[in-house]
Amino acid sequence: MDVDAFRAKAGAWLDDHAPEHRPDANDPRAVRLRRALWDAGLLGITLDTEYGGQGLTNAHQSAFNDEARRAGVVIPSDPVTVGICAPTLLDFGNHDQISRHVPAMIRGEEVWTQLLSEPGAGSDLAGLQTRALRDGDEYVITGQKVWTSGAMHADFALCIARTDSEVPKHAGLSMFIVPLQAHPGVTIRPLKQMNGDAHFNEVFLDDVRVPAEHLVGQENQGWSALTAMLTHERLALGAGTGAGGGSGQSWAGTNADRFIALARAKGVAADPEVRQELVELYVLERTLALMGQKMRDEIAAGVNVGSKGSVAKLATAILSKRSGSLAMALAGPASQAWDPADPAGASYAQQLLSSPMTAIAGGTSEIQRNTIGERVLGLPREPSVDRDIPFKDILQNPTA
Repeated sequence: MDVDAFRAKAGAWLDDHAPEHRPDANDPRAVRLRRALWDAGLLGITLDTEYGGQGLTNAHQSAFNDEARRAGVVIPSDPVTVGICAPTLLDFGNHDQISRHVPAMIRGEEVWTQLLSEPGAGSDLAGLQTRALRDGDEYVITGQKVWTSGAMHADFALCIARTDSEVPKHAGLSMFIVPLQAHPGVTIRPLKQMNGDAHFNEVFLDDVRVPAEHLVGQENQGWSALTAMLTHERLALGAGTGAGGGSGQSWAGTNADRFIALARAKGVAADPEVRQELVELYVLERTLALMGQKMRDEIAAGVNVGSKGSVAKLATAILSKRSGSLAMALAGPASQAWDPADPAGASYAQQLLSSPMTAIAGGTSEIQRNTIGERVLGLPREPSVDRDIPFKDILQNPTA
């Protein structure tokens, strides 16, 4: 089917089936919508036909995105599952792993997360201590992960563990598929956040056995898979990318119009300082939106965007913090005390309290600045004294 015919088909379907509500990714209606799109040939647009996709071009995907925006339809999806884990499996998984999981991920039937950070290895992920030992046809995984997004509701995780401590820390890592729900040895504990949510979790892995075929890519080549995953993560969080279709929404969202209305309601829209803040917020939002669109177009054209994802991720964190502060300033006392019966009453406080998360999740803003400095601006690499030492010889938790 040529692009014009596909565009007409997508537009007609979206006009006929546009949902009355916009369910979030965990709403059962979201799964039904994604399944209906899949059945209509409008999801998994560029996914190879051998995996159940349409096998069409990036131009077809762009045409669908255009029609979804025109129809005002946002395709709800979990950015971790569709924007991070699915592309990583497509990059490094084998045929069986992709066939079994990626279509289900795109349809919303499987929820995935990442088991990466640890209490002693956050920004320095290569220093992680979770180990995976080969035992016949299985690997036995033992360790602790933390800050795991949505683990309480996830079916599977992509887990990075150490399979060889005799080599330098970057060289002895491997990636595994780990079932989470009711799997022996897996314990998940939610972490309460200051905004009242429990989006993040700590996950304990106590002699968790997974089949050897759950190894993603080659043993001890997990650092390559991990760096690719982190690139997908920064693009998904900053530019709204993802596998298998959708309308490319960024986590940053848009606030300028809402804040302009709030300023008018509060009678401060004519204040020159308020106007300046609103204009700067609008410029930042539009810049990030255009940056995200450019990166999505480059990806659609087969261009490797590389570390540009770190630029978008950093911009998203800056914009989130600035939006939260401006919301509180404009709303005034109503941002700190509201009628409990007002469903939107806590929205401004929630926005402020949630904003620090965007500067941490997916790699801290400090790490993004390092990446931009080294890989975009060409500045010297940060010194690392333990980079070439066998992991077993690195002094852990040194004392004075």
